[in-house]
Amino acid sequence: MPQTIIIYKGKYGATRQYADWLGEAIQQPVTPVQNVTKDQLHTADFILLGSSVYIGKLLISEWIRRNAQLLKNKKLLLFVVCGNGSPKEQERIIKHSIPDGLIDRSDIFFLPGRLIFSKLSWKDKLLLKIGAMKAKNPETRKRMLQDVDNVQPELLTPLVNKMSVLHAAHSSAPTGI
Repeated sequence: MPQTIIIYKGKYGATRQYADWLGEAIQQPVTPVQNVTKDQLHTADFILLGSSVYIGKLLISEWIRRNAQLLKNKKLLLFVVCGNGSPKEQERIIKHSIPDGLIDRSDIFFLPGRLIFSKLSWKDKLLLKIGAMKAKNPETRKRMLQDVDNVQPELLTPLVNKMSVLHAAHSSAPTGI
């Protein structure tokens, strides 16, 4: 069986929830980014990286940059938890968060997140209120300040299916002599 690790970094729990569900679904370990060792990265065949988006950037982006050399020869699957679903914004987030050489080697899955206004830090509440004030569309402004929870385990199905295909292909590949 190929070695797989699920690594995540989130802020308010949605990314961790997805990582835990993913770990259960593919029966692989889940590790918060701060606990990942170089040895785990060296031995992994597949690395699943989960990150929430904060102010337009992946929370895990600095870790990815620091570990780019170790990640460059691995199959990466990235699950991004965010509220903005526009393809243009998603592309911008990825380009600003992941080095070019790794983007090409990655399968990227965007997942909807959760925003519970009462659970935000005072700083995040303030930033969100400022962002809402700057929004031109009144409906967008209103929506930015409403609670939303779109985190659902079935949304991981495409990622779980991709891992099944990769594991099967890896298991049937001939080994070098």
